[in-house]
Amino acid sequence: MSETQTNDAQGLSSQLPEGGFPPPEALAAAANAGPDTYERAAADRVGFWEDAARRLDWDQPWEQALDWSNPPFAKWFVGGKLNVAANCVDRHVDAGHGSQVAYHWIGEPGDTRTITYAQLKDEVCKTANALIELGVQSGDRVAIYLPMIPETIFTMLACARIGAVHMVVFGGFSPDALASRITDADAKVVVTADGGYRRGAPSGLKPNVDEALTKTDGVRSVLVVNRTGQDVEMTEGRDVWWSDLVERQSTEHTAEAFDAEHPLYIMYTSGTTAKPKGILHTSGGYLTQVSYTHWATFDLKPDTDVYWTAADVGWVTGHSYIVYGPLSNRATSVMYEGTPETPHRGRWWEIVQEYGVTILYTAPTTIRTFMKWGDDVPAGFDLSSLRLLGSVGEPINPEAWLWYHKNIGGGRCPIVDTWWQTETGGHMITPLPGVTKLVPGSAQHPFPGISAKVVDDEGNELADDSTGLLVLTEPWPSMLRTIWGDDDRYVDTYWSRFGKNVYFAGDGAKKDADGNIWLLGRVDDVMNVSGHRISTTEVESALVSHPTVAEAAVVGATDPTTGQGIVAFVILRGDAVDRGEELVKELRLHVRKEIGPIASPRQIMVVQELPKTRSGKIMRRLLRDVAENRELGDVTTLTDSSVMELISSKLPSSGSDD
Repeated sequence: MSETQTNDAQGLSSQLPEGGFPPPEALAAAANAGPDTYERAAADRVGFWEDAARRLDWDQPWEQALDWSNPPFAKWFVGGKLNVAANCVDRHVDAGHGSQVAYHWIGEPGDTRTITYAQLKDEVCKTANALIELGVQSGDRVAIYLPMIPETIFTMLACARIGAVHMVVFGGFSPDALASRITDADAKVVVTADGGYRRGAPSGLKPNVDEALTKTDGVRSVLVVNRTGQDVEMTEGRDVWWSDLVERQSTEHTAEAFDAEHPLYIMYTSGTTAKPKGILHTSGGYLTQVSYTHWATFDLKPDTDVYWTAADVGWVTGHSYIVYGPLSNRATSVMYEGTPETPHRGRWWEIVQEYGVTILYTAPTTIRTFMKWGDDVPAGFDLSSLRLLGSVGEPINPEAWLWYHKNIGGGRCPIVDTWWQTETGGHMITPLPGVTKLVPGSAQHPFPGISAKVVDDEGNELADDSTGLLVLTEPWPSMLRTIWGDDDRYVDTYWSRFGKNVYFAGDGAKKDADGNIWLLGRVDDVMNVSGHRISTTEVESALVSHPTVAEAAVVGATDPTTGQGIVAFVILRGDAVDRGEELVKELRLHVRKEIGPIASPRQIMVVQELPKTRSGKIMRRLLRDVAENRELGDVTTLTDSSVMELISSKLPSSGSDD
């Protein structure tokens, strides 16, 4: 974030009532977290997390809260035992809340299911008994390749219940990607569906599993949900329908307590060249942090809130803030199968209106898409039930923050802009509603009990109003424990740059004059132009602040003179007119004014769409391929691979006139 942009954002925040919406004094009495939360954590960080862990039910208390004797290999709540699924389901039913809705599920075609906590317990027990019948034992890995349907959650919780390690693979991944993950995790069972629905049409999943299993050995059973009614091949002796196996199981199953460090799940993160990394999360520490952060960050009131994380369970956001965090707090959640524009662009706001959603958590990429569609779409629905908004997945530029706040939050909802990673498991940097004075575009402060700092290349902590690298200097409960099967890679990837006691997040960050943290994106998205470090995020924010631009993606391309040149891809707002080179020159001058001449893009291309994964993230790697005239890399995870053909055709235009 440049000095100009930071000042602009602070100017924008001065338009907000003191402390955001509503002001702190209006929330202070009722908010789950308060200023004393930070004070307690600062006074005794480990003790603070012990108090958070006591919110859960433990079958056996821990003997030691944190063992950090062999960094970077941490152990939390040593000697303690619990069952994650029982903490998410059984204890609420036992406490008399079985009739409370756990999920309002909405399928893309319009079919719906309402699942209470009592019904959820029955389904999880049946699924657990089915997995046991398939021979799954504690410690075995189960691959889950399902759409956004309740059976995905049933299976995850069933694995946790019996001590199996689930490995969810996003349904948009290719057979090759699925096969590599099955092989690396040595999964014995795959749970899938005939297909799912996306943009109004059924898509196939079981055929991808069949192809993947020709490339890997060891899978003995495939459990198949009939979601779409498509004809699929069933291999005798290996494949079995969910309806044939699960539905005949007993709803009784006794959950077993497992060690706090028992593996809970593996989540694979994609690499550009190296094989994907299997991030391992364990039970006690992970559930402690995702439960507490969900309760505090979103100020959850389980008796009145309707909570919606608009993400896919196939990503860590879905694991932590669709499944484990909300269920552990007895939340009533919305779960939606489809895309935001199916069957119309107001689908999300229709859902908010119909179910009375009070808390909405989504990604800046999606918010910018809504901006592009126009203010009139959400204006056609009653969004007055919303009381708190969240942002996740990437830095949010101030313009998108303010649009979200005004057009979705009605100018009254606090926005919690959360920074965290697959590796961290739960929230690490975020405002807290009722405590933090909001600054549009900034994640602001480390969560209580988290030690996050901005350092220089040598690891020295920087003063306010400086730009550097984001690090975590103390272990935290939901931290990854290793990369599955590769401790050396775990150390080399995350704990080698500044020593084994310091986790390097891979992100750049700026602290402004007030000490607020602004995330600048991945360090590999920080461009070096004539010796100047320029974040792609700050150039994108400058472009989006222009009234004609709805969305922008910026990459650095090799330049013989400057080392790297800035190449920008922009999508115009619905009412904006592409004026060719005149508009390109105007946008370039706008960036110069907002940041400075050094940030002026070498090329600006006006495009209709950007290459996005099915989780909504922009694939900047492919844009770099285009900018440097390279052969395109893997496009299998894109929502629409034809987008790249259209973008490639734009390359010769829009050169710099500087």
